[in-house]
Amino acid sequence: MDSESLKELVLDLHLHSRYSRAVSPRMNIPNMYVWARKKGINIMTTSDFTHPLWFREITSNLEETADGVFELKNKDAVKNENPQFFEKPFHGPYYILSCEVSSIYSENGKVHRIHNLIFAPNMQVASKISKEFLNRGFNLAADGRPTFGITSKQLCELLFGIDLKIALIPCHVWTPWFSLYGSRSGYDAIVDCFGKYAKYIFAIETGLSSDPAMNWRIKELETRSIVSFSDAHSLEKMGREATVLVSAVKNPVIKNSDITYSNILNGFVKGRERIFKIGYTIEFYPEEGKYHYTGHRNCGVSYSPSQTQTKGTICPVCRKPLTVGVMHRVEELAEANSDQSFTYETDDRGVVWIKDPKNVRPKFVSLVPFLEVLSEALGSGVSTIPVISMYEQLVSRFSSEHEVLFRTDLNLTKEISGSRVSEAIERVRSRSIAITPGFDGEYGKVKIWNDEDIKKEKKDQIGFSF
Repeated sequence: MDSESLKELVLDLHLHSRYSRAVSPRMNIPNMYVWARKKGINIMTTSDFTHPLWFREITSNLEETADGVFELKNKDAVKNENPQFFEKPFHGPYYILSCEVSSIYSENGKVHRIHNLIFAPNMQVASKISKEFLNRGFNLAADGRPTFGITSKQLCELLFGIDLKIALIPCHVWTPWFSLYGSRSGYDAIVDCFGKYAKYIFAIETGLSSDPAMNWRIKELETRSIVSFSDAHSLEKMGREATVLVSAVKNPVIKNSDITYSNILNGFVKGRERIFKIGYTIEFYPEEGKYHYTGHRNCGVSYSPSQTQTKGTICPVCRKPLTVGVMHRVEELAEANSDQSFTYETDDRGVVWIKDPKNVRPKFVSLVPFLEVLSEALGSGVSTIPVISMYEQLVSRFSSEHEVLFRTDLNLTKEISGSRVSEAIERVRSRSIAITPGFDGEYGKVKIWNDEDIKKEKKDQIGFSF
């Protein structure tokens, strides 16, 4: 893509390799390159750089072409194998180095399980991080997302003692079991978790079960950025959440020389957005996340925050504690008078954006992953030939999944997909969908057409004949 036309960078900086548990074996570097292009991701993470076998693949497949930014060495061969997805101009995909680590430890009489994203400015620093972990006896070969028995404070001390360009972002911060604010294993404040290193925590990742508006209610996040990434364990899940950087200066055009590790990370640091700033984020509908409501999956119990408040957090079926959901946990940590307001704004493509009424925070858009949209519209599973075929036709024709979902003229999509798929996209853009919220590890269920819509369709078809 000509740098004169580059206005934004789409980032997905939380992925996993095939060396992480419960991850698709197809998550290798060339496949991730192709799917990043399909999705519309300019910059992705290598993920899992502490795993020795994966790090070997990183070093053999990638080369540093800018400060802390890497490209695929054999990208021409990969493009030739998938020409339909690379016909249109595109900037990237590029990679930067990051990994997720799990810290499980006891502090002040409570067990904490905290997951953090670590970013390294180059291969040498990434190697130093892994070497220091190994020197402390940590097992890096067992999982691409390794587990350590050190506190979050000790982790920061170790990392920042290696290089101050290393960055740390707490990930999926509301997940009950493994996160900063988690109801089962977290803390009530960043300083409680990170101590004197709290000043280095410049951003948090929302996770699938929360969106930025929910995080706007937390006082200590007013001085920190709220970012979103996919935490994808399979190629198809890449880009389901993303953070989009735009130019922080008057000239809105992004230059090739601007795209460096330091400029990208500084774009997340409030007050240091010299080159980039967050323009908007792309969000999973939080209701579709696995921990949005409080409940017990095995007992079929699901409570909204108001129900949790009146009925409590003990399961009425098995009498054990319920898994407290993200919505209720946000209510617990938000100040009593915290501002819950936000505004809707519809653009000329029918996409509804959610905005901070004070105009302090970046706006965001909530989308249903395109394969799920096609699955319901076509009445076929997400992995079936009709759905995959339609996905690839539309993505190759209109450049990327994100382009189709919230930028492409629906009259053009209709020419390829027919009216039902176009109507499904239109409903997702306008937030005219229904979601049964997820709880206790079970994803929420999305319906683009509710039961009344389906009844009406069937009624309209009665008596029709050729």
